[in-house]
Amino acid sequence: MDAATLTYDTLRFEYEDFPETKEPVWILGRKYSVFTEKEEILLDVTSRLWFTYRKNFPAIGGTGPTSDTGWGCMLRCGQMIFAQALVCRHLGRDWRWIKGKRQMDNYFSVLNAFIDKKDSYYSIHQIAQMGVGEGKSIGQWYGPNTVAQVLKKLATFDTWSSLAVHIAMDNTVVMEEIRRLCQSNFLCAGAAACPAVESNVLYNGYPEEAGVRDRLSLWKPLVLLIPLRLGLTEINEAYIETLKHCFMMPQSLGVIGGKPNSAHYFIGYVGEELIYLDPHTTQPAVESNDSGCLPDESFHCQHPPCRMSIAELDPSIAVGFFCNTEEDFNDWCQQIKKLSLVRGALPMFELVERQPSHFSNPDVLNLTPDSSDADRLERFFDSEDEDFEILSL
Repeated sequence: MDAATLTYDTLRFEYEDFPETKEPVWILGRKYSVFTEKEEILLDVTSRLWFTYRKNFPAIGGTGPTSDTGWGCMLRCGQMIFAQALVCRHLGRDWRWIKGKRQMDNYFSVLNAFIDKKDSYYSIHQIAQMGVGEGKSIGQWYGPNTVAQVLKKLATFDTWSSLAVHIAMDNTVVMEEIRRLCQSNFLCAGAAACPAVESNVLYNGYPEEAGVRDRLSLWKPLVLLIPLRLGLTEINEAYIETLKHCFMMPQSLGVIGGKPNSAHYFIGYVGEELIYLDPHTTQPAVESNDSGCLPDESFHCQHPPCRMSIAELDPSIAVGFFCNTEEDFNDWCQQIKKLSLVRGALPMFELVERQPSHFSNPDVLNLTPDSSDADRLERFFDSEDEDFEILSL
């Protein structure tokens, strides 16, 4: 059997394969004990949306590929980290998926945003075609920075989620820049300024409740993606403790990373091993039934997740965080500042209040950096190991 067509049922992982260790298990900001919370660990992992290679979906662009096997792994990882943001946004971090249990409508709205068809917000079709503007041909492999840039563009059309997406470049997170982005995008200053809205109105086919609520809000929920290069050909071990702490934060969306044909979505760690969801399984495309519901079991990994040594992580990654409120963002900033004081933890990025004078600001006026910046960032973040150089600034 072709390895690309294996399913997790075929591989038949055993639950006991998860290590019996006193080390805590961290999954996207939640701490577990292997000895007393095995079922809770598995349920948390199973509840993450798992996007893999698919086959027999409508041709991308009408005449393009009908499968992403062999080239779409980083695109699927991008879908997974962004889906986690939408889950936190619309369902909450504590939401759980249970096989056979009826799920709320918002769950299917989130899932439908990623289904393999051209009119889903974050479908493989949309990502691949939007990537052309980032210099990527349809069917070409993406690095973590490119998929982050594309998802940011696509999010502007998702009025139901109404997210502020910020991509922090140059290893620097500028707090003032993020506050400006999150506080300046609401449509109305208050209820008196908004016209009455009929209760049955839909926003882009999704429930109107979120759309009305966000028009009255002074803070747009933040998705913060930070592309990083943590070494030349392998991760610098000085960053490992900092990376672990990122999975401990309640705002964590996880990490996407890898190189051609080996991209993964990392959701936590135990000891010196990263825990991840692997997109390298080809499954048939799924379509909605007549009632509009999706057969959803294939979108959840119902077996223990994969693990790998942190030292084996490819140094090209993007770290993600979700701050639903301004208080969440302020708390995240305080955690990052405290992290800089942890002994043996080298900061992966810098947190500053204001933008340094030599920076450009792609978030305020443009969706992407100018071409010269994009070319430089492409070489730095998304190239294969043997094919890039670090440029002095």
